[in-house]
Amino acid sequence: MYRYGRGIRFLSYTACKRTDNTAWDPTVSLDLNHPSLVLLEKCKTRDHFKQILCQIMRSSKLIGKTFPMSRLIYFSAISHPGNLDLAITLFNHFTPNPNLYIYNTLISAFSSLKKIESFYLYGVLLSSGVCPDKQTLLYLLQAVNFISQVKQIHCQAIVTGLFSFGYLQNTLTKVYLENGLVRLARQVFEKMPSPDVVSFNIMVVGYAKKGFGLEAMRLFHEMVGLGLEPDEYTILGLLVSCGQLGDVKFGKAVHGWMERRKSIISSNLILGNALLDMYVKCQELELALRTFSALKEKDVVSWNMIIAGCAKVGELEQARMFFNQMPCRDIVSWNSLITGYAYRGDFAMVNELMTDMVIENVIPDTVTVIGLVSAAAETGALNQGRWAHGRVIRMQIKLDAFLGSTLIDMYCKCGSIETAFRVFKEVNKKDVTVWTTMITGFAFHGYGSKALELFSEMHEDVSPDNVTFVSVLSACSHSGLVDQGMKVFSSMKDYCIEPGVEHYGCLVDLLARSGRLPEAKDIIDQMPMKPSRSIWGAILNACQAQGDVEMAEIASRELLNLDPEEEGGYTLLSNIYAASGRWSYSKKIRETMESRGVKKTAGYSSVVVDGVIHDFISSDKSHPGWMDIRSILNCLKNEMKLGADFTLALNTC
Repeated sequence: MYRYGRGIRFLSYTACKRTDNTAWDPTVSLDLNHPSLVLLEKCKTRDHFKQILCQIMRSSKLIGKTFPMSRLIYFSAISHPGNLDLAITLFNHFTPNPNLYIYNTLISAFSSLKKIESFYLYGVLLSSGVCPDKQTLLYLLQAVNFISQVKQIHCQAIVTGLFSFGYLQNTLTKVYLENGLVRLARQVFEKMPSPDVVSFNIMVVGYAKKGFGLEAMRLFHEMVGLGLEPDEYTILGLLVSCGQLGDVKFGKAVHGWMERRKSIISSNLILGNALLDMYVKCQELELALRTFSALKEKDVVSWNMIIAGCAKVGELEQARMFFNQMPCRDIVSWNSLITGYAYRGDFAMVNELMTDMVIENVIPDTVTVIGLVSAAAETGALNQGRWAHGRVIRMQIKLDAFLGSTLIDMYCKCGSIETAFRVFKEVNKKDVTVWTTMITGFAFHGYGSKALELFSEMHEDVSPDNVTFVSVLSACSHSGLVDQGMKVFSSMKDYCIEPGVEHYGCLVDLLARSGRLPEAKDIIDQMPMKPSRSIWGAILNACQAQGDVEMAEIASRELLNLDPEEEGGYTLLSNIYAASGRWSYSKKIRETMESRGVKKTAGYSSVVVDGVIHDFISSDKSHPGWMDIRSILNCLKNEMKLGADFTLALNTC
């Protein structure tokens, strides 16, 4: 750590006074053609700089004077930053009266290296009575590592009267957005008396990158209303926002704006890729293909986007075609194609691609494995999940929190809760996601007591978040642990977490499942927000189990008001009427479904054979092996009949 103390400054000053008593008058003595300064401009190496420095110290009166020292410090700190240590020495021992330029030079040098010495030096600047300027604060913003430092600089800008400078306001806004402090960024933006296009662009792009696409669009309308013309950066933010929101209609409007200015932005590859990405995220494959073909220049990002877009909508043959045409592939190209086949359930092709990948000396990374594990979790293919886990072990990939939580989730969804818990114990640094995933797994499998034990153990390591509480409450609900669930719900305020609609939904489900429907209804009436579909669905399910027709009618009415197209509410109410013998009411509900065009979604089952997932939907005869399947089913049916007759004969003997 470097020291910048007043004591050092005082000793350096007295040493300089002894060596030279001649006053330095810049209006008289400033000579840019001084031989030493001329040599300095031609200097290229550290050794040459040291020689020039020695010559200045021995034979000239420049040493210790503010202007020549500023040139020496600038050269060693900025022009040739490898000599920063020499600049520090010059500042500490040979610059008795540093001015703002010298301070800014050193602060800038430290800031470019993200060193905390920038802030120490700023403290020395203030204590020496030198007033900072906007450039000082801009340099400090480059050095920030913590959000508290940004806030301190913001305060300094207000105190020193420098906050009114537009460039400083824009930089503060950008830094706040980059650190996720959207509210503070908005406050700075709203303090601007007349924000320009740059100010709006920082906000629009920042909102888009942080997932606030709707706010970005609103700001764009405000910008246009003020008569400001959007530029390429504005359009980039809008395209990202459209992709996030899936708003292809507005995305097409932005595309039209680009087409009208084609002569200006036709060569902008970044905008072209952003447009392609927007259509891919909106799953508009035809428009994405046309955009890809229209690109005058394509880079690896362009190819990867179109491959990912084709794979996302299941057009894997087309994705494979683009993959084969790529002039240069990277790990992202392989990952997109492998993940696409994995989600289709074609693990035979996944194995083939993984082999080709290794042959081409492309090493699978964590993303590759996570894609495979996630696909196995979605399809319930335990063997493929184990195979992917084996890859993790063979490749010696570090089991971090992200990969660990993905593996735990896969094993839980595939029914291997014991293996999931073993993986959980192997993760060294567990974050809140790892703990929550394991608790969710226990809840899903009905191990409510185990989930509560893990929740208690979690407090010794990390603090739970709102998702953790949803998992714990679900565990209590599925295991009938009513009292424990009520206690968990009440403890949320101890962690400064305000219960949301999901937490109230779990509490209602907990009470409804345990037969306490009136209490569940009271919770709904007292909720600070409107109940969701899942809450009324939980009430309706409980009514079916308990035969409470009156409450079922209330829940069904509320559920259908929220979503008239949801078939579950109709079906459950119809079944409740049928179970209570009210057949005319049940029939009427079915007729209402038909008149409104509401159809019950067909259920399906799946099985993995030779690495390929086969789905079987009720009454579906489109499977290529349907005739063989039907024949085997008939044989099994006949055998079951024979077994039943044989059992009947034994019982009558």
